[in-house]
Amino acid sequence: MIKIATAECFTQGKIGRELHALAQSYEGNFGNEHIKNLREYGDFNYNELSVVCSLFIPTIEAMKKVLNVENPPKPKKLIKGIKVYDEAGDKAASKIMARSIKELTDCNIAIGTTAGIGHGAISIITDDCEITTTTDVYADLCENNSEELFQRSENGIEKALEIVLLLLNDDLDKIESFENLEIR
Repeated sequence: MIKIATAECFTQGKIGRELHALAQSYEGNFGNEHIKNLREYGDFNYNELSVVCSLFIPTIEAMKKVLNVENPPKPKKLIKGIKVYDEAGDKAASKIMARSIKELTDCNIAIGTTAGIGHGAISIITDDCEITTTTDVYADLCENNSEELFQRSENGIEKALEIVLLLLNDDLDKIESFENLEIR
C-alpha cells in the first residue's frame, strides 16, 4: 500500500480529495473532477493507494501548530494570518510543508502547496526524490482577483495530480519534461 498525505494551501485540499476518490474507485458526483484518462499514465493499480490525510494549511499559525514547523520562512505579508510569499518563498514553504506532513504521517508520498504572489509552488516528496514546480498561471493573493486565483488553483491541482500519476507509473522522463520543475 502506498500512503499519500497532503498539506495544501492554494489547492485547498483538493489534490488529496482527488487522490482519495481515485484510491477508493469513487464514480459520479463523488468521483474525480480533474483526473480523466488514467490509461494514458500507465498500468498502476490505484487500489494500492491510501490517502492518510489531506490538510488545508493557509496560515502561518497552522504551519507552526499543525505541521510542527518551528521556524517557517517569513512571509512578505500576512492577510488575516494567511501567508503571502513571493515565488521563491512559495517554493521553500511548499518543500517544508511536504517534508513536515511526510514526517508526521510516515507516508510514502507527501505533497505541499502554497501560493501568494507569483505562480505558486507544488512540492512532491518521496523517500527517493523531491520534485518542486510552479503552476503555469500567475496570480497575486493581495489583489483578491478571484478568477486569477481560481485559475492558478485549478492549474496547480491538475499539475500536481499529473506528476503524482506519472510518478506512480515510474515515468520520470515525462516528469522531467515539465517546464519550471526541479528534481532532487
